[in-house]
Amino acid sequence: MSTLTISPEYEALLRKVRPKVIRTEKENEAYTEILYDLDRRSARLTAAEKELAELLTLLIEDFEEKRYRLPRGKPLDVLRFLMEQHNLLQKDLADVFGTPSIVSEVLNGKRELNKEQIGRLSARFHVSPELFF
Repeated sequence: MSTLTISPEYEALLRKVRPKVIRTEKENEAYTEILYDLDRRSARLTAAEKELAELLTLLIEDFEEKRYRLPRGKPLDVLRFLMEQHNLLQKDLADVFGTPSIVSEVLNGKRELNKEQIGRLSARFHVSPELFF
């Protein structure tokens, strides 16, 4: 079995952080905080710190993809799911749709989502617009 060569600085970072597959929300939060600290200094990171940031990003994305996977479904089902996950009520989306009555019409299936609303929903929930098509 061949061994990988890593820099002493990266090896020291790995001993300090001890990255592993994330299995709990607490671990995810801890790694996210470390990544956030690295990101704040992104212009001044060493090669080893950039490598660690890349590894943490992969671990966090893997955990969140598995933990928070969105259902594939009809746009209205996706919207309801997102509202439930964020503990939102119908009135909480008035800023996205313009008026409470439009929110009501959309949620009751009387009105379809338009491209502008999909764009605002995508930004609000930090998801791809394709979920609403």
